[in-house]
Amino acid sequence: MINILDKKFKPFETHLDYNNTLSILENAVKGADDGELFLERSKTESFSLQQNTLKNAAYGNIQGFGLRIVKGRKTGYAHSNDITDSSIKRASKTSIIALNANKDTLSRRPKVKNSKFYSGGNPINEYSVSKKIELLKEINDFAHQLDPRVIQASINLSASIQEISILRPGGQHLTDSRPMTRLNITVIVEHNNQRESGTTGCGGRHKMAMLVDDKCWKPMVVEALRIAVLNLEALPAPAGVMDVVLGPGWPGILLHEAIGHGLEGDFNRKKTSVFSELMGKEIAAKGVTILDDGTIPNRRGSVSIDDEGTPGAKNTLIDDGKLVGFMNDRQNARLMGLISTGNGRRESYAHPPLPRMTNTYMLAGSNDPSNILSELKDGIYAVGFGGGQVDITNGKFVFSCNEAYQVKNGKILHPIKGATIIGDGATALKNIRAIGNDLQLDPGIGSCGKAGQWVPVGVGQPTLMIGGLTVGGIKI
Repeated sequence: MINILDKKFKPFETHLDYNNTLSILENAVKGADDGELFLERSKTESFSLQQNTLKNAAYGNIQGFGLRIVKGRKTGYAHSNDITDSSIKRASKTSIIALNANKDTLSRRPKVKNSKFYSGGNPINEYSVSKKIELLKEINDFAHQLDPRVIQASINLSASIQEISILRPGGQHLTDSRPMTRLNITVIVEHNNQRESGTTGCGGRHKMAMLVDDKCWKPMVVEALRIAVLNLEALPAPAGVMDVVLGPGWPGILLHEAIGHGLEGDFNRKKTSVFSELMGKEIAAKGVTILDDGTIPNRRGSVSIDDEGTPGAKNTLIDDGKLVGFMNDRQNARLMGLISTGNGRRESYAHPPLPRMTNTYMLAGSNDPSNILSELKDGIYAVGFGGGQVDITNGKFVFSCNEAYQVKNGKILHPIKGATIIGDGATALKNIRAIGNDLQLDPGIGSCGKAGQWVPVGVGQPTLMIGGLTVGGIKI
């Protein structure tokens, strides 16, 4: 196995013979449509402080390979953490069992762009363990100093580096080194025997130094405290069908779930998405343009290459209300007569790639956000979201709000709690009534689950007004 202390992940310079491994791969994919050998080494580190105590300090590493053979709609996949030629040969035999090969031409290899969309280096090695623990304590002390109602602060600091190496038939060899950092802060306050919390976070594919800077984390603590105190004052949310104004940035998670998943290639090839038969049709209000962009520097969902070796790309999904594109990996693109859009992603070497989002967002419009809010006669203004879910077959979604306000005649009355937003993506797209000029991306905290796999993603949007959404609340 590869020594985890190697400075660089170079499996063909350590324990694999390049020519022999390539020969094993090419023999395995004979008669198939596609295939590759995916090798990975990942290191992770995290520290958590709760109740003024360091609760967790964890370090982990994984390494291994996945060998995939694709024939039509079938996929043969085998993986192991033993990176040796003999293990890869056994995996190739296992993968072949799932296929009946009778074709001689492999799909075209990915085109190489050699673009890098995130900072290099290993963020785990930037600072000592003692420095990171000191940072958690400093953040904790600052939170308690801000307000006597603060009874607890929970802080989590994490970093990782994922190094991948992809070998394709014909000898194409692609590599990438993907850093990731993240800081999450939760503040709990208590007043008159009532406890509430507020949470903030930020991160991305960049160095740890950006998070360690107090110009980053101090505003985060202030924001978490603001949300917690706001929740102390919040009243029960109303319920009913009403217009909703969504704030910019993180509320784009609603677009991600309600619309984005429905535009992934596998659901459309199988015709299980509500959007399957609507290519080229008007599916959204005029002015609505939605992109999936894996090329934004240092963003959480960005990929220099995806997990099949296809370069990250900026793909338009909806253009001025019209459906113009799906997100595809190589297999689903080939079966639909299309090309991969750089959206073939996997959680790790132990998983085959699937078509997945990267950074999905709506472009800005021309409306002033304050004017949009002033036009809200009777509804809610949703600024922050918690969890949500969607049914791909009909686009129906449910989302919980963690920061929202009741609005009457364009005026914010008071914060509310317990609000959920219910609707379906196809209807919501058509009922967008105003688009703000204030596009923002999320702070770098998103992860997306699909078929048991989790990958980092980004979202974003400007301020939006959507008509006729159902708000589920406490107050009827």
